Amino acid sequence: MPDMQTEPHPEKLNYRTVQFLTSAPTLAECPEDTGAEVAFAGRSNAGKSSAINALTGNNKLARTSKTPGRTQLINFFRVSDQQRLVDLPGYGYAKVARSMKDEWQRHLAFYLEKRECLRGLILLMDIRQPLKEFDLQMLTWAVQSGLPAHILLTKADKLKNGPANNTRFAVEKALKEQGLDTGVSVQIFSSTKKTGLDKLERKLNAWLALEQ
Repeated sequence: MPDMQTEPHPEKLNYRTVQFLTSAPTLAECPEDTGAEVAFAGRSNAGKSSAINALTGNNKLARTSKTPGRTQLINFFRVSDQQRLVDLPGYGYAKVARSMKDEWQRHLAFYLEKRECLRGLILLMDIRQPLKEFDLQMLTWAVQSGLPAHILLTKADKLKNGPANNTRFAVEKALKEQGLDTGVSVQIFSSTKKTGLDKLERKLNAWLALEQ
């Protein structure tokens, strides 16, 4: 069959072959700052690991835990030699000292603002509890740094289509009112039902394109 798409489009990457690369306890131990990278961030109960596992079709790639907040490392996953996905530490439910949380905030801010190969931020929020303090902080960092952000409203299978779409509209409106809509897009997502998976893949393909 002929290709129906006539406009140029990013290479379609195969996320099923994504492999774990390394874990970095500090920013100094991250892989070399080259190529293209997209980071996943979210509160510890936002379903971040489940989303990465759904994307890659590998339920064991990113850790999922009944105890949110266990992952305290920056985890890198190889898409290709020059393309990576990054799982940033969950935040919100981790039972750690306030001083440690403050330290991680500084690390995250530095990573978002200084990592040259970072092309975009996937920010995950439970669709039933969007735009918490941490979410707004991450979006503020991204917007101020000129970093594109894409919000996944996760666990959309917990709501019917009407309420789910109403939440998406409400989030978009709130972002505009707070001046946090520049370079920020929003979608509904469910790891369980794979809702919105194709849209997430298209966003990643565009951001990870090596020729920009």
